Amino acid sequence: MFQNRAEALALALPAAVFATLVFLLPVAILLSEGFRASGGWTLSAYTGFFSETLNRTVFLRSFRLGLEVTAVSAVIGYAAAFAIVNLPPTGKGRMIGLVTLPLMISPVARTYAWIVILGRTGIVNEAITGLGFSPEPLRLLFTETAVFIGLLQLFLPLMILSLISALENMPRDAIPAARVLGANWFQVFWKVVLPLTREGLVIGGTLVFTGSLTAYITPAILGGSKVLMLETLMYQQVSVANDFVSTSVIAFILIVMSFAANILLKRLATARSRR
Repeated sequence: MFQNRAEALALALPAAVFATLVFLLPVAILLSEGFRASGGWTLSAYTGFFSETLNRTVFLRSFRLGLEVTAVSAVIGYAAAFAIVNLPPTGKGRMIGLVTLPLMISPVARTYAWIVILGRTGIVNEAITGLGFSPEPLRLLFTETAVFIGLLQLFLPLMILSLISALENMPRDAIPAARVLGANWFQVFWKVVLPLTREGLVIGGTLVFTGSLTAYITPAILGGSKVLMLETLMYQQVSVANDFVSTSVIAFILIVMSFAANILLKRLATARSRR
């Protein structure tokens, strides 16, 4: 397409300069704040951050909820993807459209819908009190359960779409061949389906885990100040305490955790395929 490499680099240079000035440079400046103190480079900001009990609790909660949302979305995603892939073409297109539809709706609207469902006068509490399971409404909002449900509903479509693409690229005769050779359904999934769809699982898992870590709207609305996550804690550090050093530390932690999740998922998938 291009006469030489210099021509291709010249065409890519404006986009590279724009991305560097608008994205990479501001992020680098922000992240450097956590390593600079008293005119030198130090890790005191990170040791100070993790020395506080609240920060450790928020970090562990964010990490745990990210893992839980990713694991549950993978289980539900495989079941839904299998069901969709095996549908006739017309039905498959309609179901993929239904899975994609929530992604076209604002996360704010999708999250506020859970207030109607989980509120004290919401559908869930009305059913619980109406069936006699509890004499009074339960506190479902501003709990880890509410944040988990909101994050799962928010990012589950990404996992399903990733697994649908992976399953469609899997050889059609792989599962029947494994069944003919005597494998049960668990063995079929563990030794055939999982290795062949590992790329889709890596992509979906990375999107769900990093999305759960970096989401702000859902934890802020459904968790509030009682269930702080790293993103909501970072917002508080900026808007209330005006502490940009702690903000830099949290941003760096989020970036490292996102890259680490992707690398770990790739390594696990590669190791599993080799075995």
